[in-house]
Amino acid sequence: MAKRRIYLNAFDMNCAGHQSPGLWTHPEDESHRYKDSEYWIELAKTLEKGRFDAVFIADVLGTYDVYEGSRDAAVRQGAQSPVNDPLLVVPLMAAVTKHLGFGVTASVTHEHPYPFARRMTTLDHLTKGRVGWNIVTSYLKSAAVNMGLEDQMKHDERYDLAAEYLDVCYKLWEGSWEKDAVKLDKENGIFTDPSKVHDIHHEGKYFKVPGAHLSEPSLQRTPVIYQAGASAKGRAFAAENAECVFIGSPTLTVAKETVKRLRDDIEKTGRSQEEVKILTMFTPIVGRTEEEAHAKYNEYKNHISHEGALALFGGWTGIDLSEYDSDQVISYIENDSIRSALEGFTKIDPNKQWTVEEIKNFVGIGGMSAYAVGSPEQIADTMEEWVNEAGVDGFNIAYAITPGTFKDFIEYVVPILQERGLVQKEYEGTTLRDNLFGRGEELPDHHPGKRTKEVLAKQ
Repeated sequence: MAKRRIYLNAFDMNCAGHQSPGLWTHPEDESHRYKDSEYWIELAKTLEKGRFDAVFIADVLGTYDVYEGSRDAAVRQGAQSPVNDPLLVVPLMAAVTKHLGFGVTASVTHEHPYPFARRMTTLDHLTKGRVGWNIVTSYLKSAAVNMGLEDQMKHDERYDLAAEYLDVCYKLWEGSWEKDAVKLDKENGIFTDPSKVHDIHHEGKYFKVPGAHLSEPSLQRTPVIYQAGASAKGRAFAAENAECVFIGSPTLTVAKETVKRLRDDIEKTGRSQEEVKILTMFTPIVGRTEEEAHAKYNEYKNHISHEGALALFGGWTGIDLSEYDSDQVISYIENDSIRSALEGFTKIDPNKQWTVEEIKNFVGIGGMSAYAVGSPEQIADTMEEWVNEAGVDGFNIAYAITPGTFKDFIEYVVPILQERGLVQKEYEGTTLRDNLFGRGEELPDHHPGKRTKEVLAKQ
C-alpha cells in the first residue's frame, strides 16, 4: 500500500506564546518579536526550507476573560494578549518565498463580507495564489461586546451566519467577474469589458450586497477554505465547504473519533473524502537523543504559566476553573464557546477523565492538543502512527518555543519523514490549492463555490 503524504502547516499567531502559555519567558524563545517584520520574514524562509505546505496564523478578536471573571490573568501572563492582525504579515512572508502557503484566520461574525472579500483577493494577488482562509465564527463574548453587541451570537446561529457570509464571498469571488473580463487593451483604451462584470444581487437574512466585486479575479479566485469547527454544526459546515479541516485533539483516541465523524459527514454531502485534508495540532519536542528531548521538556515545564493555561482554557470552553478544586474532574457543559474543545476533554474518550490539575499542566505546552517528546525517529514514528491510526492527513505544528521548535523539527524530523516518503522533498504545485491537491488553481467544478457561479449566470 502506498504511503500517504503528510501535510505540514506551522501553527503561529501574531502574538507571544500562542499555544504554550508562559514559555515566552524561556531564554531561547523569540515570540516577543511577533511585532517585528524580521521575525515573520525569517520564519517564512525557515518553513519553506523545511518544505512546509503553509503557515497557519490563528487569531482572536477579544481577550480571554472567563477565568476569575477578568482579563487580568490573560493580560498579565501574555496568553494570546496582546495580539496583532494576522493578514498584514502575509505580504512580508510572501515576498521572500515562492511556494509556502498562508492560512489566515478571519471571523465572519464581526466584519462585513464585501470589504473582506476584497482583502482576501488582494492577498491572493500579492502572493500569486498562496492564500487560504480559516473561517471562524468567534467564541469570545469580549469580542462581541467590543463590536457593539450585547453578547456573542448563539453557537449554532453563528454557523447560519457563516453559511450566508461564505455564500456572499463565493458570489463575489467566483461569479462577479468573468475570467476574460480584464482586457488590458492599450490600443483601444479598454481595461475591462463592463459586460463581463456582474452584480451579485445578494439579499439574505444577515447581508444585502447588490453590486459587483471590487477586485479582478486572482489566481485561485477563492482562497483555500480552512475550517476548524468540530462540533456537529461545525462539521456539517466543514463537510459542505472546507478543503482543509483543523482539529485539536489531546489524545490519539479523540483524534480518531473526530476524524471518523468528519469523514462520515463529508461522505453525506457527496464530496470525495480526498477533497478534504484533516490536520491535527501537534507540538513536537525533539532532541538529538531521547534523553536530550526529555531534558528539554523538563526545562520547558519550568516556564509553564498555569494561570495563563487556565485563562486560555476558560476562553476556549467558557468554563471558569477557578471555581473548581484542583483534583475535580471536568464534565461537559453545553454553552456557546468552542464545544469541540470541551468535548475533547470530557466526552469523546471514555477511558480518560481530566482533572483541573491535569488540564493546567497539559495546556501549558501545546494548548489543547497532543505533544510528543523524543528523538527524531520517535517523533517521526508518533506522527506516522497518528496518520495510520487516527486517519489524519497532516499536522499543524505548534511551538513550545519559537523559532526553536520549528528549527529542531525541520533539522531533525523532516529528513526522516522525507526518507520514509511521507513529506515532500520538493514543491510540486504553483498555488496553495495546487500544491495541496494537484488539480489546478481553482475550486473543483462541483464545489458549492463553483455552483454559485452557475446560479449567478442564470439571473
